[in-house]
This record gives sequence, structure tokens and C-alpha cells, in this order.
Amino acid sequence: SIVGDRILCLHFLPQLSSPHIVLLTMSNYQTPDSKKEEFRKYLEKSGVIDALTRVLVGLYEEPERPANAVEYVKKFIGAPQQDDVAAIKAENQRLLEELNQVKTAFQELNAKIAEDGDNE
Repeated sequence: SIVGDRILCLHFLPQLSSPHIVLLTMSNYQTPDSKKEEFRKYLEKSGVIDALTRVLVGLYEEPERPANAVEYVKKFIGAPQQDDVAAIKAENQRLLEELNQVKTAFQELNAKIAEDGDNE
């Protein structure tokens, strides 16, 4: 039963012979509706609801419905397209190769400096 801001529960534990009374405060207990409301507020505060609304309005206002609505939503929100992902992977590979070249040159120069220091 609910008493003020507290919920009184009769709790049965198999290892104990008699039931125990558990007192929960409302701050520790959330109903499914309050969890939904909290999540809705989170989505609203973080801008997700506005972003989704803009996407859906844009989709609604399209003169011709796109064949793939999910791809439309991804593109509208700014998710990388498959071509973008391939280009990013290629650039990443090129940059890794360049980094390895720079590391090698750095090691060679350090070795030369150490060698020149030994010759003095």
C-alpha cells in the first residue's frame, strides 16, 4: 500500500520462514509511467525529439517518397553514407602509412644524431 511518499511492501524470502515488510521511499521506486516520463524528458532536453520531428516533417514534405525511408532519415540526420565510410577508411590507411614513414625518418635522424655525438 502507498502511505504518503512511501510504499509498504510485503516481501517473501524463501530462506526465511516469515514474510518481511519492506519500506520503499518514492525516490527509490519508479513506476513504469514515471520511467517513461523521465525518458521522454531526457529525449526532449537532449534535442532528440526536435531532430526526429524535423526528419519526419522533411520526409512528409518530400514530393516523392524515397524508396528507402531509413536511408533518407540517416542522410537527413547526417549519418555517414557508405561512400563516406570508404573514403574515411582510405584516408585513415594513407595517414597510417604516412605516420609510419615519419616515425622511420625520426628514428633514422635520432640514430644519426647519436652517431654524430659519439664521433665528437
